[in-house]
Amino acid sequence: MDTTFVKGLQVIEALATHPQLTGVTELAKHLGLTKSNAHRLLQTLVACGYVRNLEQSGKYELTLKLWELGAAVVGRLDLKTVAVEYMERLCQLSGETVHLSVLEGTEVIYLDKVDSPHPVRAYSRVGGRAPAYCVATGKALLSYASASLIDQISLELKPFTPYTLTTPNELRNELEKQRQLGYAVNRGEWRDGVCGIAAPIWNAGGHVCAAIGVSGPSDRFKPRNLKLLAPTVVSVAQQISARLGYRPQRETAAATAGVAELAASAA
Repeated sequence: MDTTFVKGLQVIEALATHPQLTGVTELAKHLGLTKSNAHRLLQTLVACGYVRNLEQSGKYELTLKLWELGAAVVGRLDLKTVAVEYMERLCQLSGETVHLSVLEGTEVIYLDKVDSPHPVRAYSRVGGRAPAYCVATGKALLSYASASLIDQISLELKPFTPYTLTTPNELRNELEKQRQLGYAVNRGEWRDGVCGIAAPIWNAGGHVCAAIGVSGPSDRFKPRNLKLLAPTVVSVAQQISARLGYRPQRETAAATAGVAELAASAA
């Protein structure tokens, strides 16, 4: 291992995490380096464009070069490419059809899917659309949508089955509940007899960019089954989010529990 290179990385990490601008003496003390060693590392990083020296104060700070590199990496991450292995795993764990969806206007579009091995399963097609307020992935996305979009959808509510949400209050209450739980449920609201559960996926910018969910016939999606499946769905969404660069400030209890559930199920 190149110890000089490692020390350089430690300097970068220290500058990134220290709450205030840092001088040579303080940095050397923090990292257990000699002042001459710390100064030499800082000068190398300055020459490479990763650090700048604020000459008036003698302090050092990071430039935006690391951010530029990170943004380039994030920009190459393709949602479908990242999500596919997690979709396949979720299908294996649940035995149900898995969907990856994004929001477009008031509808969801199915970007990708992995079919259930069961002969009786949810029917859908990649590129297909559904009213966002009627399906689990759509409701997971709407839980974090703008108030103006929710207002727009509230004016377009219409029943597709006896279970469809048809009033603005029902929709808003449902979305608030889902936001607290960390996942959304479809109780046969789009197609009678087809249910689902989904969780939002977050990107590196801290925004919900997609949703992943499972769906199938209602006789396999009883309330107890949905409750048992929820932590696994949330955990898979959380892992995809992490691969996309999302770093949450705090996690819901459901998401935290989901990590343990997924690990136990995969073991």
